[in-house]
Amino acid sequence: MGIDIVIKKNWIEIQKKHDVPVNAIGVKIANKDERTLKVWQEEGIDKFIKK
Repeated sequence: MGIDIVIKKNWIEIQKKHDVPVNAIGVKIANKDERTLKVWQEEGIDKFIKK
């Protein structure tokens, strides 16, 4: 089961503004936070990182 579509859309918009992985509220995801990074990648949010 994935995350709610509203949360995902919001997270994508926030991620587009950052050049590092951020969570759904715009806070940088720590390298040791493997659980959030896994969701970040599985949901495809990583494709929207600012370049």
